[in-house]
Amino acid sequence: MFENQLKNLGLTQTQAIVLDFLLEYGESRVREITKATPHPRGVVYKALEELAELNLIEKTENTKEVAKFKAKHPRGLEKILEEKELKLRQRQKTFEELLPSLISNYNLTINKPGVIFYEGEEGMRKILDDTLKSQTEVLLFLNVSALSQEEKFKTINDDYKQKRERAGVKKKIIRVGQKPANTFGQSTGKYAELTEIRYIEKELPAFKSSIQIYDNKISYQILDGENIISILAEDKNIYEMQKALFDLVWEEIAK
Repeated sequence: MFENQLKNLGLTQTQAIVLDFLLEYGESRVREITKATPHPRGVVYKALEELAELNLIEKTENTKEVAKFKAKHPRGLEKILEEKELKLRQRQKTFEELLPSLISNYNLTINKPGVIFYEGEEGMRKILDDTLKSQTEVLLFLNVSALSQEEKFKTINDDYKQKRERAGVKKKIIRVGQKPANTFGQSTGKYAELTEIRYIEKELPAFKSSIQIYDNKISYQILDGENIISILAEDKNIYEMQKALFDLVWEEIAK
């Protein structure tokens, strides 16, 4: 009755068949369970032992009767889900730690930059979140006047700023646009500690995009109506070129 659903929760096919039988017919002997499955007795015994270890069934036996098995309360299945989620988080953490090395080896092998391309809001958030793991100061260049016209910019940017404050990632920002006359109350003390901003107060094209330079990576974000695109390129030469250009502009603004 519930075999497929139980399999989707993480049980093997045999475990799902056996548990489904016990949930439907109650306490049963191995012989009765085996008749209801396409598996031999030994396979059923193994599934029963596994289900008992998972605390989903219990065994009752005494010297005068053949052992019987019955299902425990179905809430025990929650523990399986919790363990699966824990393992998934551990695998995700391992993957994130391993990915930089894999990308480096990949780039060395094929001798060209590694590039990742995303479309949509979630892809943009994912690319922005990558900067939160940066081992270097993040350098950002954007046309804030143009991007501020986009409704989604404020939502995405505010969420990212909060994450960056929690991560403690330092950032230098060059903004194209008019410097505010009064910035009182516009940012928290933590944000101010982590962020240095300079302005290009000149008429430039109203490009609705930004570039972030960090950790041998360059990320581009385009936010123009429904056109939401993010690109992440990892290459030391491109990174050093873009960083040098940013530093030149940064110093020129200070003059």
